[in-house]
Amino acid sequence: MGGNKVFTAMLDSVFALPPVFDDSYYGQVIHEIREMQIMNMGNYAHGNQPIQHMPYLYNWSGAAWKTQYWVREVMDRLYSAQPDGYCGDEDNGQTSAWYVFSAMGFYPVCPASNEYAIGSPLFAKVKLHLENGKTTVITSNNPQWRYIKGLTVNATPHKSHWLTHQTLTAGANISFEMSEKPTDR
Repeated sequence: MGGNKVFTAMLDSVFALPPVFDDSYYGQVIHEIREMQIMNMGNYAHGNQPIQHMPYLYNWSGAAWKTQYWVREVMDRLYSAQPDGYCGDEDNGQTSAWYVFSAMGFYPVCPASNEYAIGSPLFAKVKLHLENGKTTVITSNNPQWRYIKGLTVNATPHKSHWLTHQTLTAGANISFEMSEKPTDR
């Protein structure tokens, strides 16, 4: 893509462009397009599942704080406990799975890779009781804030922008230190 700066700009453009679309295939504006227009998030159409991993790609462009920003924006704008609080179609649980993973603070951008990209946890504490008898505990000191200041795994500072499947399934204590403002993390 031409390096981190160009890649970040390309990702930014998805959220910045006006909602451009071609409705000729369907002959009308379908609900995914209408949701994209109403949410005012540029060309980001979360209700169409193939784009749902896109906010997490900032982790690979040197701008992880933008992953944290946009993941939380999507959770805040496109999901609620209201009758209309669920965007798009639910294709085999993908839209729900995106929210559940994202609310825990990570997401499998490429499920075959063994890595879960770090996002922005929504809860103060989550416990995963795993089928192997282990428990993974995820804590966040200020879940109302969206930016990560620091992260530890089993009390050891964690610098990468992903967690491995082995870490999660071995039973871990994952602790997010959150910030009101973007950080270099």
